[in-house]
Amino acid sequence: MSLKSCNKVDTNVTELEIQVSAEDFRAAVIKVFNRRKKSITIPGFRKGKAPLNLVEKAYGKDVFYDDAIELLFPDLIADAYEKGGIKAVDNPYDFDLKSVGDDGLHFSVKVVTMPEIELALYKGIQAEKPDTEVGESEVDAEVERLRERNARILTADDRAAKTDDITVIDFEGFVDGVAFEGGKAENYSLTLGSGSFIPGFEDQIIGHKAGEDFDVNVTFPEEYTPELAGKAAVFKVKLHEIKYKELPEADDEFAKDVGDYETVAEMRKGIAEEIGDRKKQDAERVFEEQVLGALVDHVMGEIPEVMFEKRAKENTDDFSHRLSHQGADLDSYLMYTGLDRDTFDAQMLETARRQVTLSLALDKVAALENLMAEESDFEEEYKNMAETYKLEVEKIKEIIAEETVKGDVLRKKAADFVLANAVNTAQAPKAPAKKKAAKTEDKEKTEKKTAKKAATEKEETPAEKKKAPATKKTAAAEKEPAAEKKTAKTKKDTPAKEE
Repeated sequence: MSLKSCNKVDTNVTELEIQVSAEDFRAAVIKVFNRRKKSITIPGFRKGKAPLNLVEKAYGKDVFYDDAIELLFPDLIADAYEKGGIKAVDNPYDFDLKSVGDDGLHFSVKVVTMPEIELALYKGIQAEKPDTEVGESEVDAEVERLRERNARILTADDRAAKTDDITVIDFEGFVDGVAFEGGKAENYSLTLGSGSFIPGFEDQIIGHKAGEDFDVNVTFPEEYTPELAGKAAVFKVKLHEIKYKELPEADDEFAKDVGDYETVAEMRKGIAEEIGDRKKQDAERVFEEQVLGALVDHVMGEIPEVMFEKRAKENTDDFSHRLSHQGADLDSYLMYTGLDRDTFDAQMLETARRQVTLSLALDKVAALENLMAEESDFEEEYKNMAETYKLEVEKIKEIIAEETVKGDVLRKKAADFVLANAVNTAQAPKAPAKKKAAKTEDKEKTEKKTAKKAATEKEETPAEKKKAPATKKTAAAEKEPAAEKKTAKTKKDTPAKEE
């Protein structure tokens, strides 16, 4: 067996010409015959006892050629890849059989190879790392969340319902005097002012007392279900109970209850540190995404489309597998999210493009910087994999080849190198101000200069703008009470749990 020629015929495409000697090909034919002879019947011979030459005479000289080629093909291709230094990214194609017979086997195939890429830039990539300073307002907000989490739910005695109260109600909705499906519930907990129900519903409960029966008149939004959209409805409501939250005071006792603190000051300091740690982790993640995203944009070279397609398929298969562990499948997911398959596939392909391009870029960085994988790196990576897949390290080593792990290790080292050499523009040094030449400097000039500097150093904090997320109705939401609002992916109508 030998590689006769190896020629690049197109970008990332190589043609391999392979020749097999008559002796080696005949050996393959005999091997195929020995595997199949038990099922061959020739007149005058017991089943499986006819010699090869008579079988070939009866069925044709080439009776076993196809099977012999199929038998030889994997080893022939592997040998050709090794001798030709080929790094294939897909199976061979365009098989061209030039000759086969007593003289042996001669054929050619084409193979898509790993692309050669260049990097316009990989050192000094600029990105802005988000600010990680913790403001007092953030600490205040976390303290309020802790107070809410530790609130007591009390029953309001002999007073009317008001905003923020938790009411327990029965309701049934009617359109034109006829009850409609999904418009009825009993002992439902509704927090007034939460916006969980359609506009106007919660407002009309305010002012009523426990034990009262009353009507709530509303009009369904135009974007509601087709059978109810824009229609006027009357809900018969029974108010059973009014509850309210009593939040604990943010004092030293509260600090002791919520954590290992002695005072409010210690609690606020601890909260600030926790928030700071989270913001630093988030900032590092954002910075990494920006830098590596920019690295992808600096890749130069033509990457075979098949590499993207294969990664997209792998991603889709992996996603489907994870869905199956949740008792779902891809079709159900698409129906629930409102995505069609073409859109989903397009999204998967776009993700695959970034993943493949990034992998190639990191491989290039590793090569340019002569990065090496040490034995300790392999062991650490195998250990991490074992923890991820809940398997023994030795089992992981049996499943995953060392060459694959080596690639992962080097890409991680390359990513670390790129990030270490990236520039955080948020910390970029400012150009020094030009010094003003002067022979003398009196007290008045000094005061004016100081005042001007103080004025320029003042900063205004921009007001945070809050924007409500867009919502979309789904068929799955129709199973909830009709009085409630619906969203595409989350149910915002679930009231706070009572303690």
